[in-house]
Amino acid sequence: MKIVLRIGGSILGSPPDGAVMASYATVVEKALKEGHKIAIVVGGGSVARQYIEAARKMGLEHRDQDLVAIAASRVNAKLVGMKLGFPDVPTTIGTTLSRVARDHVVVMGGLRPGITTDTVATLVAEAWRSDLMVKASNQEGIYTADPRVHKRAQLLPKVSYPMLVAILGGDYTPGLHSIIDPVAVGRIAKNRIKLTVVNGSNPENVLLAIQGDIVGSTVG
Repeated sequence: MKIVLRIGGSILGSPPDGAVMASYATVVEKALKEGHKIAIVVGGGSVARQYIEAARKMGLEHRDQDLVAIAASRVNAKLVGMKLGFPDVPTTIGTTLSRVARDHVVVMGGLRPGITTDTVATLVAEAWRSDLMVKASNQEGIYTADPRVHKRAQLLPKVSYPMLVAILGGDYTPGLHSIIDPVAVGRIAKNRIKLTVVNGSNPENVLLAIQGDIVGSTVG
């Protein structure tokens, strides 16, 4: 299968945890041995948000805030890529697709101001016509509401596209912290991209999702 793996920066730690990155590299290597092709999109997490906040306090505009966040995500991507033996981080969708066609795996970070790495992953999934997109998050999956705020929020094992938009749709702002950003949500629903959201604190959940096991939340 053609898999887009979106690894949330929050999963990698702040500062980034080398052991966690190595664990993800191991999981990816297992999936590659099973015959899958994997395009990995890595986020900047709280490190990126710290840079955004610093830029905001300096009076820099949204575009500049996004640029520093993109730089942070690309450093994270480079670390994961180096562990897999592919240290060059592509900065365009076209280069990403050519790399994954050649090497069966590629690792990238942010793409351009105005979109998060969730949207980058979605754009890759669209252009590549992926079979599955997996989001490794810091939550168990998609809930009826933000579980960090609403204690009665319920985990949803199965989510329809209209339900996804109703729960997670909205507007984008730099540093937005959501399980899936609203721009990506709209594109996922419009293009009917198959998505599974799992708790990324256990990288093996990614393999389970790829293998079709019931884990996290499935959208589609």
